[in-house]
Amino acid sequence: MVGDARTGFVTQLGMDRREAVSFGGEAGFDFVELMMDGESHRDRLRGRASDLRAAADDAGLSLLVHLPFGGIDIGSPHEHVREGARREMAAALDAAAEFGAEKAVLHASTDAWGPAWDEATLHGHLLESVRELDDRARERGVELCVENIPRGAFDTNDFPTLFDETEASMTLDTGHARMDGRDDGGIAALCRDYGHRISHVHLNDTRVASDEHLPFGAGTIGFETMFDALGDEWAGTLSLEVFTDDYRYLRTSKDRLDELL
Repeated sequence: MVGDARTGFVTQLGMDRREAVSFGGEAGFDFVELMMDGESHRDRLRGRASDLRAAADDAGLSLLVHLPFGGIDIGSPHEHVREGARREMAAALDAAAEFGAEKAVLHASTDAWGPAWDEATLHGHLLESVRELDDRARERGVELCVENIPRGAFDTNDFPTLFDETEASMTLDTGHARMDGRDDGGIAALCRDYGHRISHVHLNDTRVASDEHLPFGAGTIGFETMFDALGDEWAGTLSLEVFTDDYRYLRTSKDRLDELL
């Protein structure tokens, strides 16, 4: 089992960030992973960084962020689109650093028209973007954690290339890994081979090879097998990613998670 792992949850649409932080502290979580889109977009956080940091400190919580991904293409084959996306991600990292975020989750994906562009070109653009954003994050004391995206440029089967070509950490999304065709043994193998690069995990439970984001334990992901593979010395962060704005499901999920840790 994992040793010093910390637990938290990803905020969802419909959640007020102040309520989320208050709940996280009351429920005994270690951190809240703030989705930086919609009401928590960087523009709407401008001037509120100190208040957010103070609220987290009062609740005894660390803060992580999930960088925005809709409408942003850091791997675009079109130079100006790609550069604009990088600037937006850089600005989001700057905003996250202002309120002391420890880690930032990044989708390294592209909406490029597949038939027109070869994989090597798109991978090259994405790797360049990851390196640039990883450097910026490090300069600001934030750890960049790239998430595996199913049917994207970097699913779990492509991550060895990202590990070789960048110094970024990984966010392992368990439901996405199932969509890549990995059963419990396949997810565990990834953890055994690359646990030193997996810093963050999205606990995304699912019954089938789909992105269901069920309450923890409601699906068929073998989390105990994965935790055993990560090992006693793994000290990363485990984030419940449940598609709900009902905190009762998060409380139940935490109870079930605590039983395994």
